[in-house]
Amino acid sequence: MAHQHSSQPRLSPSSYEEDIRLLLAPRLAYFEAVARHEHVTRAAHELSVPQSTLSRAMVRLEADLGVALFARKGRTVSLTPAGRTFLTTVERALTEVERAADSVRADADPASGRITFGFLHTLGPETVPGLIRAFRADHPRVRFQLVQNYGEAMIKRLRTGELDLCLTSPVPDAPDLVARRLDEQRLRLVVPDDHRLASRKRVGLAEAADEAFVTLEPGYGLRRITDDLCAEAGFTPRIAFEGEEAETLRGLVAAGLGVALLPPPAVARPGVVELAVTGPRAVREIGVAWLDGHPDTAPVAAFKQFLLQRRGRLLPG
Repeated sequence: MAHQHSSQPRLSPSSYEEDIRLLLAPRLAYFEAVARHEHVTRAAHELSVPQSTLSRAMVRLEADLGVALFARKGRTVSLTPAGRTFLTTVERALTEVERAADSVRADADPASGRITFGFLHTLGPETVPGLIRAFRADHPRVRFQLVQNYGEAMIKRLRTGELDLCLTSPVPDAPDLVARRLDEQRLRLVVPDDHRLASRKRVGLAEAADEAFVTLEPGYGLRRITDDLCAEAGFTPRIAFEGEEAETLRGLVAAGLGVALLPPPAVARPGVVELAVTGPRAVREIGVAWLDGHPDTAPVAAFKQFLLQRRGRLLPG
């Protein structure tokens, strides 16, 4: 293998760090094979590339680095001290690349791939476990990475590619997202069991205009829905406490600290009474969203289709 040693890197100092990965990455596997065989011909045979191509690649690699990696004697080569140092790191890098390739292939496997699925906290106790159980009846080896969060946070994670799909409310309307309405959930006015309205079965929301409300924090979909429904009923709610989780709000209601508009609980909580709201129509729409144009792996596509087929029967009961 002819050798044209250059003591200086081909790149200028300002561009060296930026571009060196582009120069080196395609040649690392070539270098590792030559170093392992200590013979260019045998390495070329293993890699199924012409010997001349491999020889030129090694010469260019040394020129770009400005370091001699091989000592040459006839058709055989041996590593220089710099070559041995370089090989140690190259082997680690190639191992990590193989692991990364194995990981993404495993995640995309139709039978045992992974789905990163986001959903609202209020859908965690019953809805999501039931959905996953039903889906895995036909896809028993598919893996789920579950993310519970509020709506705006999940939309951000969709946009960064951290989530494949999410169940959220309100159903988002944005040009970079695809969203499909799946179901709706009636909201109830939750009051303490000794409240003046506790003996009622149903109530108009305007009858709670003078009450202190406990709500989720701004940014949560249910908070926006609460504010909008109260506005439709003709008043602005007086907020006593803000929280991050619906069952905590029920606890605050049970303690007599306010009333709340909430979806039905998974398990009835003592100390509160849940009233149907007769007007305005108090519901929240729940839908599935994903990033427009984002390619699906086979397991994600299957789960998306499964969710769309549950339209109108997403929620328990």
